[in-house]
Amino acid sequence: MSVSSRPRAAFYCVSSGVYFLGAVGLINSLRLQGHAEPIFLLDCGLTASQRELLSPHVTLVPAPADAPPYLLKTFAPMRHPAAVMVLIDVDMIVTRPLTELIEMASRGQVLAVENQMDRFVPEWGDLLDLGPIRRQPYLSSGLVLLGGSVGEAVLRLMDDRQRQVEYELGYLARNVPDYPFLYLDQDVLNAILATRLEADRLVALDSRLAPVPPFAGLRITDEKALSCSYEDGVEPYVVHQYLPLKPWLEAVYDGAYSRLLRRSLAGPDVAVRVPRPQIPVRMRTGPLAYAERRLINAREQLRWRLGGLVRQLGARVETRRRRGAVERL
Repeated sequence: MSVSSRPRAAFYCVSSGVYFLGAVGLINSLRLQGHAEPIFLLDCGLTASQRELLSPHVTLVPAPADAPPYLLKTFAPMRHPAAVMVLIDVDMIVTRPLTELIEMASRGQVLAVENQMDRFVPEWGDLLDLGPIRRQPYLSSGLVLLGGSVGEAVLRLMDDRQRQVEYELGYLARNVPDYPFLYLDQDVLNAILATRLEADRLVALDSRLAPVPPFAGLRITDEKALSCSYEDGVEPYVVHQYLPLKPWLEAVYDGAYSRLLRRSLAGPDVAVRVPRPQIPVRMRTGPLAYAERRLINAREQLRWRLGGLVRQLGARVETRRRRGAVERL
């Protein structure tokens, strides 16, 4: 594809059959926010019926056979580039238009959200043959905007260097704590951004703009519009259910993401309409669904309280043990 024929912006995500409902929620939220840009979805095992539902709304890209998950994020954008490429996880709901972020990226910048971890591995530069590395905020790979030739260069480096990562040592497998690339492609992305990208080309977005569970201080202001904000008026761009437990797979607390996902799946104005029987009862509308969510929330709140009591008792026992040891001295 020539540079002149590329779309101005496009979105790229990855889904298997298990993550189908998350992908539908993401796609519908993008359309509800007014985004008409192309969406390229890497098909990692969707069923025939799932493809049929999605194909009118996205471009399905077949995944390479037997490729490990951490190699997949770059596959679709490498084959279907745009002037601004937005890499976005399917466990996100878009809560306000990303237009201004796309505009910033179009000036030849890379945008990503600060991760809540403070992670830096000085050896990254040498291990990936990237050169000297600078210390900077550690960024999430859940939402990344790559603009212009600068963004394309980052994407190509990521596609190449992530192949040096040993998946079995990462957090999804053996979880070896001192492995330099414990977080796989996310560590590779951070290594590239801290070595090959000029500091003024990188925009690190505040983590509150893409909140994760437990969504502290966040409130939904307009469920129909997918709007939410903090008390100081800051409005996130997305909410991110990054935890392994996904509300369409597990009966989890009905928090901000679950509520917005439910609206994105079952609303009357969504683009991709999933047959009602394919949506878990707790994710539907109506009295039965409401009753099930109430029971789940009650159970989860009890579990949190019991967990808190256990931690308090453990702390008291430890305090008494230490006092006893001091007295014996």
